[in-house]
Amino acid sequence: MILIRLFWEFFKTGLFAVGGGMATLPFLYDMSARTGWFTEAKLADMIAVSESTPGPIGINMATYVGFETAGVPGAVIATLGLVCPSIIIILMIARVLKQFRDSKTVDAVFYGLRPCSIALIAAAGLLVARITFLNMDALAGGFVLLNLFRWKEVLLAAVLLVMTRAVRPLKKLHPIVFIALSALVGILAGF
Repeated sequence: MILIRLFWEFFKTGLFAVGGGMATLPFLYDMSARTGWFTEAKLADMIAVSESTPGPIGINMATYVGFETAGVPGAVIATLGLVCPSIIIILMIARVLKQFRDSKTVDAVFYGLRPCSIALIAAAGLLVARITFLNMDALAGGFVLLNLFRWKEVLLAAVLLVMTRAVRPLKKLHPIVFIALSALVGILAGF
């Protein structure tokens, strides 16, 4: 039964997450709250692993959640659930593409999907920032502004921002260098 539910949850995510892998994050956050398969902290770990491994983030996250929930069969089923809507829609579109290639209505629909994609990606970015930089548990014990922020993470982000924007020789480095350095600092600092 868990495999069917994994497939269905990721099928819905794949069907409605327009805009790429980061657009799946709001759906995963909702899935976490509804299913209890993973926590917000685990979601942050999944994002870090998915971003630092090759492949699309949505696929990596589906595989990760599926594996954590139901092992290798869960990983396969969750991944298939995520990609099936795209495959079905592409096959349907390819069949009728020539008829609608110059349609103003189709152009308008795709133009209308752009704000949805932007909103999903923005929501994902805000979710990642909240999970990474804010300690929401601090609000439960009484509001103390200094306890609200995860200062090590804020400091690391600030250092990376300065290094990638202000230090001219570092601007030429490949992004993988910063990912590797961040992973090393995270391991050493115990993030």
